[in-house]
Amino acid sequence: MTISVIDQAQRKAAKAAGITFLLAIAIVVFSNYSITFRLIVPDAAETARNIIANQTLFRINIVCNLIYLVAVIVMFTSLYVILKPANKNLALAAAFFRLIYALIWGIIALNIFGALRLLGDATYLSAFEAEQLQTLARLHLKSSWDAYYIGLPFWGLASAVCSYLFLRSRYIPKVMAVFGIISSVWCVICAFIFIIFPNFEKTISLSFFDMPLVIFEVLLGFWLLIKGLKPAKLGQPNPIKQ
Repeated sequence: MTISVIDQAQRKAAKAAGITFLLAIAIVVFSNYSITFRLIVPDAAETARNIIANQTLFRINIVCNLIYLVAVIVMFTSLYVILKPANKNLALAAAFFRLIYALIWGIIALNIFGALRLLGDATYLSAFEAEQLQTLARLHLKSSWDAYYIGLPFWGLASAVCSYLFLRSRYIPKVMAVFGIISSVWCVICAFIFIIFPNFEKTISLSFFDMPLVIFEVLLGFWLLIKGLKPAKLGQPNPIKQ
């Protein structure tokens, strides 16, 4: 009868994953509630005025997106190290899904930077009316939200695979892993329905698409950071084939 053994690399990766889970959530909360929701409003002209009056703050938002991108890369690398013993191919697939999601945030950062450029004072912008530039800038910002919902299914798929591997490996409590699977599948389903039927947001608020998954990843982050990985109990068969 084999006993689950957690090596030092996995323990270090668990700490790194826990930190990046919490850091990533903190960055998104700060970016959205301190910057995005304050400056970006439905009216294009008012949004333009807000951005011009708070350019430094708006540029911090771009930096936040890039930091989040790096955090996600560290996150999926750490999760791959942790979950590779459970199933190397699935762990690699989860890392690939999360890589796509991370790259989406690079696109979001570019869209935000493009909006800022349109509201600048470059001489070539004089070919457009102010209202046109404001509308184009607002369109760039709206494209950032569109990019997020394109990336959302990949986040959900990555989390679903990781949750399944956590369940199989018993590295975290079973109830937490099951909650991760359910919240991830919910996120993927909502994202696909929203892409096909945009009015779906009137039935279920956009904030409920990813909220269960956010809660799961916060709980997972704290667990990995404080408790670490839980090896199989003595005398209990190891579900992972060595």
